[in-house]
Amino acid sequence: MTDIQETHVTTGATVWLTGLPSAGKTTIAHELAGRLRAEGRRVEVLDGDEIREFLSAGLGFSRADRHTNVQRIGFVAELLARNGVLALVPVIAPYADSRDAVRGRHEANGTAYVEVHVATPVEVCSVRDVKGLYAKQAAGELTGLTGVDDPYEEPEKPDLRIESQHQSVQESAAAVYALLSERGLA
Repeated sequence: MTDIQETHVTTGATVWLTGLPSAGKTTIAHELAGRLRAEGRRVEVLDGDEIREFLSAGLGFSRADRHTNVQRIGFVAELLARNGVLALVPVIAPYADSRDAVRGRHEANGTAYVEVHVATPVEVCSVRDVKGLYAKQAAGELTGLTGVDDPYEEPEKPDLRIESQHQSVQESAAAVYALLSERGLA
């Protein structure tokens, strides 16, 4: 029998990227995922919009429904992470208690968890307006937009805070990568 030596990192983790709509969460996650995959890492991006379509269909945007959605995503992320996958989670998750519950689930299971606050100001997000949400809200076609007429509770002590308006996507992803490397997760 031949001994096989592991030469790559096999530890999973959840990297939760929280921030306002159009802050750059998903773009940063995909940039980071590409870099990690190029190094042979198992990576999944759990995009909030896709999760809403498939795992949380039927949920609205009330506080209770948003909490349920975040808990479902957190459960899937922790499941992947404890099985050696880096789960990148670009999800608004506007409420601190919901994010804290996800972190608590990870801690209870001994699964690495990193919270990244993509702290792009609403003024910048509304100009980016990737999905046209800010325009719809301004036109009166949409209510409950996080950070505008629905609350967003900024993380008080994230593991990393990124101000995406001051750096490129590559620089933002590199900052997350550096934190993962520092913690032995990349």
